[in-house]
Amino acid sequence: MHDDASLTTGRVKRVLEERIRPAIYSHTVPLEVSWHELPGEPVSPAEGLALDYSPTSVGTQWGAAWGTTWFHLSGQVPKQWAGRKVEAVIDLGFDVNMTGFQCEGLIYRPDGITIKALNPRNQWVPVAEQAEGGELVDLYLEAASNPVLLDYHPFLPTEQGDILTSSPRKLYTTRRMDLAVFEPAVHELALDLEVLFDLQEQLPVGPRKAQILQAMDNALDRLDLQRIVDTAPDARRELEAVLAAPAEHSAHKISAIGHSHIDSAWLWPLRETIRKVSRTCSSMVELLGYDEDFLYGMSSAQQYKWLKSHRPEVWERVKKAVTDGRFLPLGGMWVESDTVMPSGESLVRQFLYGQKFFRDEFGITSAGVWLPDSFGYSPALPQLMRRAGFEWFFTQKISWNQQNKFPHHTFNWEGIDGSRIFSHFPSMDTYNSQLSGEEVAKASRQFREARVTNNSIAPVGWGDGGGGTTREMTGKAKRLANLEGSATVTWEHPNDFFDRAKSELPNPPVWVGELYLELHRATLTSQHQTKQGNRRTEQLLVEAELWASTAAIYTGADYPYDELDELWETVLLHQFHDILPGTSIAWVHREVVARYAQVIEQAQDLILRAQQQLAGEGSTRLAFNGAAFTRNNVPFGAAREASAVNGVAVSLSSSEGGYILENELVRVVIDAQGLITSAVDLATGREAIAAGQPANLLQLHQDFPNIWDAWDVDKYYRNQVTDLRDVDVLEAQVLDGSAVVTIGRSFSNSSVVQEVSLAPGERTVQIRQSTDWHEAEKFLKVAFPLDIRAEHTLAETQFGYHQRVTHVNTSWEAAKFETSMHRFVLAQEPGFGAALVNDSIYGFDVTRDSVEANVTTTLRLSLLRAPRFPDPATDQGVQTHRYGLVIGADIASATKAGALLNSDEQVVVGAKAVEPLVRISGEGLVISSVKLAADRSGDLVVRVYESLGRRARGELAFNTAVASASTVSLLEEHFEDLELSEGTLKLQLGAFEVRTVRLKLS
Repeated sequence: MHDDASLTTGRVKRVLEERIRPAIYSHTVPLEVSWHELPGEPVSPAEGLALDYSPTSVGTQWGAAWGTTWFHLSGQVPKQWAGRKVEAVIDLGFDVNMTGFQCEGLIYRPDGITIKALNPRNQWVPVAEQAEGGELVDLYLEAASNPVLLDYHPFLPTEQGDILTSSPRKLYTTRRMDLAVFEPAVHELALDLEVLFDLQEQLPVGPRKAQILQAMDNALDRLDLQRIVDTAPDARRELEAVLAAPAEHSAHKISAIGHSHIDSAWLWPLRETIRKVSRTCSSMVELLGYDEDFLYGMSSAQQYKWLKSHRPEVWERVKKAVTDGRFLPLGGMWVESDTVMPSGESLVRQFLYGQKFFRDEFGITSAGVWLPDSFGYSPALPQLMRRAGFEWFFTQKISWNQQNKFPHHTFNWEGIDGSRIFSHFPSMDTYNSQLSGEEVAKASRQFREARVTNNSIAPVGWGDGGGGTTREMTGKAKRLANLEGSATVTWEHPNDFFDRAKSELPNPPVWVGELYLELHRATLTSQHQTKQGNRRTEQLLVEAELWASTAAIYTGADYPYDELDELWETVLLHQFHDILPGTSIAWVHREVVARYAQVIEQAQDLILRAQQQLAGEGSTRLAFNGAAFTRNNVPFGAAREASAVNGVAVSLSSSEGGYILENELVRVVIDAQGLITSAVDLATGREAIAAGQPANLLQLHQDFPNIWDAWDVDKYYRNQVTDLRDVDVLEAQVLDGSAVVTIGRSFSNSSVVQEVSLAPGERTVQIRQSTDWHEAEKFLKVAFPLDIRAEHTLAETQFGYHQRVTHVNTSWEAAKFETSMHRFVLAQEPGFGAALVNDSIYGFDVTRDSVEANVTTTLRLSLLRAPRFPDPATDQGVQTHRYGLVIGADIASATKAGALLNSDEQVVVGAKAVEPLVRISGEGLVISSVKLAADRSGDLVVRVYESLGRRARGELAFNTAVASASTVSLLEEHFEDLELSEGTLKLQLGAFEVRTVRLKLS
């Protein structure tokens, strides 16, 4: 016996690494290799198999960044290998620590059927379970030479992130392409020792630890290092007893699900993700055949659709595995989207399109939302998940918090309307588990609801860049199924886990409000044009649905189902949590911005087509208003275009080198530096701007986070700030009745031009800003110090607003130094408030200041950043913003102003005004969307919500004959019949309630 544990562990580590694992393959012969390096983009498998191949040899460099090389591998199994298990072993030049983040491959048979993928942790290809000897081997390998961009987190700027700038230098060198005899006993011995070694490391000093150490010593004593294959069975027998000892009754129970979190784009472009999905799915359906207990789960309907479109033979294998209950579609969303920035309608469509695809293709719907890796979670989500029919929610990202430890693992999450969803965070704090001893022990040790339940989930597999579960992981799971000293591990559908967890925890703890991630706060700002494109397209698609529905019902025009579906799917894809947050490589964002431009053009064409059908032939200029709030005396309709000057033109006068802008509602003073020094609500005489602190002040910060450049802004950024007060241009004019002040500034390597305007009858002073941005590692904000003692800010989120305190009494509040909004943020005290509205901004911060006992509130919008990784040219060039200050605002006026700023009037020449198809009455009730039903039945679907955070009553009226009405889910499925009264529906909604109504037309 060895009393010194370190001697045993040192011995095991060396023997395992240097002798046992290398002996898993006992005999090898090289394959013959030929290749074809493609000069450009990838080709289809059929084209790849038909290429001309020329001889090459192992040890040859291959693969420029983002290139594709096809290899043809051929050989013959030696006759003396008869009866042995034979595999091909292929090393393309892998770094085992870079699974999913470097070169990858997919193996094909000559008939084009995929076998499995190759990656650093999965280098084998099955050839024969029991060789006859003499078999011919004929394989094709599609190899992708994706560059390593994230090499152990150095975050160095790189031009490799775009094929337009990447180097033509070959990145990889092949190391091995062999036929080999696989030795099962040696493989199993390696897993035995690995599991026991990991387990004893987590155990306290005691009998169980000692027994494992002794068993490992005994096993190695039976192992002849020169005859490992022959002596491995004897060594394994010495481990049988400690591996057979059953787990304690109180052992934590881990529900494992095979998993590969495949980012739909990140450090690779969308076209490469399509191939990553094919590779991972090929390997996973192959692995299902080796272990009858193994289950694999994959989210994102978009990724399944890519399979169906681009790799139909992989799709058929996956579809069969889904039918067999082994391959599990999870999540019910189009992609694993960001959930903070997309609009309410966008999140509804994530669920609608995701569940529709799963139902149409597989005959199933997901019971829960699977979102392990998004960067924080909106407090509107619980209601939306419940109203879409989901029963549970899964994530783990909040475990990344920098400052505060989230207090629950299994709990009810309550949203802004009071809805609750049963939720779980895995206590091992990862969505890429390898079932290591440390992870398994951590799951048990950290689980916070252990007094009443004892279950957690483990998503098992290599992820982010794909790869999935390996046979080593399934082998560990077998050993951990019932092992003394360890949590137990069972492959299980997440639905079964959640059903059991609910029964064991009938009164779960409750978390109220947003799930704020204390990390990655800068994702609200990075890649402004991507965010601008998202905001613009999601608004245009809602308007396209409105006008297309109106035209279909009023004129009998065809509703453009196919076109709208295609456009929505594109927008939903780009809401993926590494695209919309601005954290992908340059290639991704270059393509995204171009695609948004196409979506905008196509959506505008749909809108114009419908509006022309509605307007008819004529010469009258008609203004169409697609916003839910009245403009030109009409919402959701069209009226004769109003005069540009609605009443009296805005007064513009000079004052002390600056200007005064005044209409019948507000007076705004701009000083000689082009800053707003006063904004007065004329009806009350209240000043909105804090004394001595000018507003619309651009501020430039140094911005170099400790890690995660595009993702993070660290609190110390505030320690360095430059106020941009110098003026190059300051001039003013009255234009079409509005007063417009133009301000030009230059700073550092950049310049900015602002047009500050006030229109007749408006209490919003609006700023149009164009910035020619050429900074590095800087953060641009614009500050509005308000003479308002606000205890809270009210920031719009999906279908309502989120109220946050302005103080930093606790560490939880202090951590929220950068927070999110949609179209507005409001600061108010009893009797008076001011709001900032915007057309493309998502991040802001708030501070409280005190001057002579007068507490003021400063709101700052986050405009631009300049991180250098993963895109070294993030936001460089001309960037545009539109935002405004609403003077004398409350929540209702802020909601309206934000909506109108994001929806421009459209002028069409036609014959007649257009009456709204639907109208709503009732304070705080807002129509969110008007569309025809997704099932193409011709039914009309109208969604409304309560916007003020209070109970509301009202009526929904229709300008068309309605036969029947019902309340439906967000998936447009029947919930409850409604009673119509003279063509109207009476509504009664709770605070922030979202209600979807479906109408059969007469």
